[in-house]
Amino acid sequence: MRTSAIEPEATMGLDEATRIAHEFKLRRLKRERNGRLLKHAFLIGVSFIMLYPLFWLLSASLKPENEIFGNVDLWPSVFMVENYTKGWHALPESFTVFYVNSAIVTVLSVIGNLLSCSFAAYAFARLRFTGRNFFFALMMMTLMIPYHVVLIPQYVQFLQLGWVDTYLPLVVPRFLASDTFFIFLMVQFFRQLPRELDEAAMIDGCSPFKIYWAIVLPLSLPAMGTAAIFSFIWVWEDFLAPLIYLNDIKSYTVPLALRLFLDQDGQSAYGQMFAMSVLSLVPVVIFFVLFQKLIVRGIATSGMK
Repeated sequence: MRTSAIEPEATMGLDEATRIAHEFKLRRLKRERNGRLLKHAFLIGVSFIMLYPLFWLLSASLKPENEIFGNVDLWPSVFMVENYTKGWHALPESFTVFYVNSAIVTVLSVIGNLLSCSFAAYAFARLRFTGRNFFFALMMMTLMIPYHVVLIPQYVQFLQLGWVDTYLPLVVPRFLASDTFFIFLMVQFFRQLPRELDEAAMIDGCSPFKIYWAIVLPLSLPAMGTAAIFSFIWVWEDFLAPLIYLNDIKSYTVPLALRLFLDQDGQSAYGQMFAMSVLSLVPVVIFFVLFQKLIVRGIATSGMK
């Protein structure tokens, strides 16, 4: 009888505890859901602020000239699609020429950066030689030197070599490991590879170059891909170096061609310039969308978290 009298009370206590736990769980899930909603709303707002210049550029490329700076609405009153067709053929040379020039400079620069910087990074990370740490520190110090400091000496040197108004000043330094950032990026990745791989390869008779080519490079695709993508974006968007070394309009790159819209015959064709600016961003956007995961992997696995 005592047991049967206690059982309802125990059952009621258990049900009450279950109900309280269930309510607590619901409140916690509600707080987490509200937190996620607030976080996503904040990120969407920040993303819109960051992407607003891109939206404005796309809108301006479709507006008439008199509405680009006078109408603050993003939605054009009249869609001027002909800004793209007219802008493509508005300059003395077709924009196809400028795209080809930029592609040549960019592809050669990417190849040069990958080869030369990976060679230098392999030497600093995997080989032992006298003064390695000193030379690595000396190389890292060059990151603190502004480009404008060495601009005039480089121009004088290239002028004496007869390279001005050619692509050589834009491409040749890339084959000489001139980008310290990519060397540092690859060094951090190469150092994480097990040295037992080098030792096993040396036992099999592999030379240092064979180890670099057959073992280190295949295992370093994330770092190499990251360096290639950053190099592509930076060279494609570079304006200062082509402005200094290129004089003939037939050898202009895309950034230099965009500048011509501002002083062509004493007039400024802003609509056409913005239209070509949108098209100039297409390769960069495509590369970023296709290889954004590779960028994250390369940075995360190179000691730069």
